[in-house]
Amino acid sequence: MITNVNKPVRVAILDLYEGVANQGMRCIREILNQFAELNQLDLHWDEFEVRLEKKVPGLDYDIYISSGGPGSPLDSIDSEWEKVYFDWLNRVEKYNANEANVQKKQVFFICHSFQLVCRHYAIADVTKRKSTAFGVFPMHYLSDAENEPIFEGLKDPFYAVDSRDFQVVQPHQHTMKKMGASILAIEKARPHVPYERAVMAVRFNEHMIGTQFHPEADAIGMSLYLQTEEKKKTVIENHGIEKWQSMIDHLNDPDKIMSTYAHILPNFLHNSVNKLQPVEV
Repeated sequence: MITNVNKPVRVAILDLYEGVANQGMRCIREILNQFAELNQLDLHWDEFEVRLEKKVPGLDYDIYISSGGPGSPLDSIDSEWEKVYFDWLNRVEKYNANEANVQKKQVFFICHSFQLVCRHYAIADVTKRKSTAFGVFPMHYLSDAENEPIFEGLKDPFYAVDSRDFQVVQPHQHTMKKMGASILAIEKARPHVPYERAVMAVRFNEHMIGTQFHPEADAIGMSLYLQTEEKKKTVIENHGIEKWQSMIDHLNDPDKIMSTYAHILPNFLHNSVNKLQPVEV
């Protein structure tokens, strides 16, 4: 229960989808709506189109959610929109580092944003996968996840929607330790292939966290999306009928995607809002 907030909560969504049709933004909006209604919060959000319009939020927001997106997290190096994006990130970091700012900014990075930030901080290698990861897969905790509030209420392993052509691997432990970052989760073991397991969740610092999977994916919306004629045809052509049917089955399992949707981003929001300082009246 949210107990200490008597002012509007302001959330900024950084949209990295570059105008491409997607389910991610809809899901983020729905989670914010549901969270505000459940907790009877005066919550407002604004959206910023980063890649096409080069728009980023100012520091007048309490919480930031940076979305997934299409394409390569490597091809945008030195692009204008990426410079704008990392300038925003640097300003948030500087604000949080200032001891005079008691109320810190909380940030969540999803998939493409996560890959960009891992590359930016040089905490791991970001490389192209041999084949596209697409489906509902188990995510496995590491020891640093034991006291991580965003995973509260989830099983080990938990299941999430994974959709990516790139991966975060080969973590640079010295760099991570120096900046206070920790790996929280990795992908499923694949003993039949000689590939390293990808890093799937990282706490970058006390106020910034991210996942390479999609915690915002909702079962009903994703199921309807996968059953559209165009998407069903695409999945079957690229991954086979068994993969398509497996995804539909996983989406309908209450212990899988529905559980992840109901916990990770809501837990992040709950934890972030509870850190807000009450306004004296």
